[in-house]
Amino acid sequence: MNGEWPDIRGVPTDLETPPMEAGEPAPGKRVRVTRPEYEGTEVHHALYLPVDWEHGRRYPVLVEYAGNGPYSDANGDVCTGRVEDCNLGYGISRGEGFIWVCLPYINEDGRQNQRQWWGDVERTLKYCRETVRRVCEEFGGDPGAVVLAGFSRGAIACNYLGLRDEETAGLWRAFMVHSHYDGVRKWEHADGDRDSAGERLKRLRGRPQFISHEGSTEATERYLEEVGIEGDFTFCALPYRNHTDGWVLRDIPERERLRRWLCEVLKR
Repeated sequence: MNGEWPDIRGVPTDLETPPMEAGEPAPGKRVRVTRPEYEGTEVHHALYLPVDWEHGRRYPVLVEYAGNGPYSDANGDVCTGRVEDCNLGYGISRGEGFIWVCLPYINEDGRQNQRQWWGDVERTLKYCRETVRRVCEEFGGDPGAVVLAGFSRGAIACNYLGLRDEETAGLWRAFMVHSHYDGVRKWEHADGDRDSAGERLKRLRGRPQFISHEGSTEATERYLEEVGIEGDFTFCALPYRNHTDGWVLRDIPERERLRRWLCEVLKR
């Protein structure tokens, strides 16, 4: 795919996503969190408090969903499907000014993070809503400035999960969707068809979405025009062939455009 485009690995990184570690949340640390109701299981999320975090202050929150894993392609791009290997939130924020949460999809028996597709959708949605609430209450997240982001499967999740019901849809101020979009093609999972995606999209109600894709965003632009949902859509095609969220760790114009977009959205 997009073989004519250059490889983004030719651009050096200027950021390195911090590894997830054990321990208590603290400024500049990315920690593994197991919610009390999931003690004794492998279900967990990753929480990062920015380097400028202070008790009593309010911070916007970046909530991120991972792509499918294990994934690899002919370009050498890989995705593990794990919360600890997400990059969007760190690249967008530089680790400053935003709380960053990487949420799991939970498997059918409720004991593992699901690495491919959705697992138990209702468990996953409940975990999402409760975690966002707790992060806002316990760490100063601003419930009026919660942004949902995702890569690949996570990009589809922005609408497939993020707009699945009114309660969940009400959490988000804006969306950052990279590489794929719910409804553009039919996936082999429940409600993965165009009509179902269109019903979910009605819950967007004009909120901003930054939609990016390697090579071209034409398929998504065409889909949104065809379904006739009006929205505040910003499209950004990356001039690289890679299916990766690692582009946000590089000093490229598209990253700067994304940061400006987010800044402007949060000022509205």
